[in-house]
Amino acid sequence: MKSLENYKVILWDFDGVILDSMAIRDQGFVEVLKQYPEVQVNELLAYHRKNGGLSRYVKFRYFFEEIRGEEISNDSVNGLAEQFSNVMKSLLINPNLLISDSLNFIIENAERYKMHIVSGSDGNELKYLCEQLDIDQYFLTIDGSPTPKKQLVKTVLSKFGYAQEDCVLIGDSINDFEAAESNSVDFMGFNNSNLMDIGTSYIKSFK
Repeated sequence: MKSLENYKVILWDFDGVILDSMAIRDQGFVEVLKQYPEVQVNELLAYHRKNGGLSRYVKFRYFFEEIRGEEISNDSVNGLAEQFSNVMKSLLINPNLLISDSLNFIIENAERYKMHIVSGSDGNELKYLCEQLDIDQYFLTIDGSPTPKKQLVKTVLSKFGYAQEDCVLIGDSINDFEAAESNSVDFMGFNNSNLMDIGTSYIKSFK
């Protein structure tokens, strides 16, 4: 079983791996969709929690097309995503939400590994949060949605010319595993015991 020492490049998911943000993400969906029936919003929250690595753009479209059975335009999805982002920017710039286990590892190993963030969160919001939380300097790139995570990983590999065997993606959702697998990159689960038997190995702690 490979350990982190076997790699040169770490691709990090953000929510639930670097920032303990899932409960606040829930709050964002509830706030933006408060005019809709609670039972439908709860159905979306269940989908959101199961698919942590998917973008909000996908989730809002799922809410209208699959849960409500309505068509929704790209402009409307983008508008909802922007509202969501405004809520997130105000609530997530809280250093107390940073996950100390992974953050300490990142700080201590900043010189040892080339590190990137590939997230399902909105890319512009992600860069803003990392700057406000003063962690942006540890990552060569910080990228998010609306580009799908599979494509984000592919772009990093191509742009930097990384060998796939030198790279590992660390995430907390099945979508993270799928993004790694589709790019022939190793995957390590973290902060989600459902991922213990998936991927290369599971990180119980970075210590």
